[in-house]
Amino acid sequence: MAEPLNIADLQGTVAVVTGAGRGIGHAIAVALAQAGADVVATDLDEATAKKTAAEVAKLGRKSLVLKTDVGSLADIERMMTETVARFGKIDVLVNNAGFSRYAHFLDVSEQDWDALHRVNAKGTYFAMQRAAKEMVKQGRGGRIINIASIAGKGSSSTSNSAYAAAKGAVITMTAIAAQQLGRYDINVNAICPGVTETPLAEQLVAQASDNLKVPPDEFIRRRTQTIPLGRTNGPEDIAAMAVFLAGPGGRNITGQAINVDGGLVMH
Repeated sequence: MAEPLNIADLQGTVAVVTGAGRGIGHAIAVALAQAGADVVATDLDEATAKKTAAEVAKLGRKSLVLKTDVGSLADIERMMTETVARFGKIDVLVNNAGFSRYAHFLDVSEQDWDALHRVNAKGTYFAMQRAAKEMVKQGRGGRIINIASIAGKGSSSTSNSAYAAAKGAVITMTAIAAQQLGRYDINVNAICPGVTETPLAEQLVAQASDNLKVPPDEFIRRRTQTIPLGRTNGPEDIAAMAVFLAGPGGRNITGQAINVDGGLVMH
């Protein structure tokens, strides 16, 4: 009989987390460190990444801070090269960096479209690709976890349609990458958060309530009523799923887009 898995044991692994300075990325970086991983905290805002790295260090894990714009292939290359130079390998990549703004379908501009896809879709793809090349070269497999969104599955709660399209692209790229990288023992999955309490979410609430002429508290109340479990996510809810997928418990899961949303989208 096989030995039971220690589903959250990440001792000896090296994880790169993009957008690690705040919100979901921060929670994931800390949770991975709690599970035993050394963590590379990257963010466009280097100061916030340094705070995350300091928390990782307090947990007794090694850390590295890299200021990174994931929309830049040169920055992605530097992120991976410096990680390998420091730690000798990459075991886990969490593509979390992203942003949005509230906009009605009729109000999304070309500038919005290009900016949202540059980070949320292009950045995710090329970070995946570069990490996968390293994992293939290492010959030990690896885990890639993309933070998508239920917006990418058509949820009406999306902040805007261009963001939803970019996250839909992430879900599709995840499935194709999983199919083509499986032979190298590289698992690729997406997490699709629903409404999650983060600094970005606070900004979106302010924008939406102003646009809809509804007080923020009322907007939040109405939104929460639509969630079957009656509660929003904390960043730690997304982090728990990321740790599971990165660890032994996720060894035979790949190509999936897993909702963490209190039941808002049930497919």
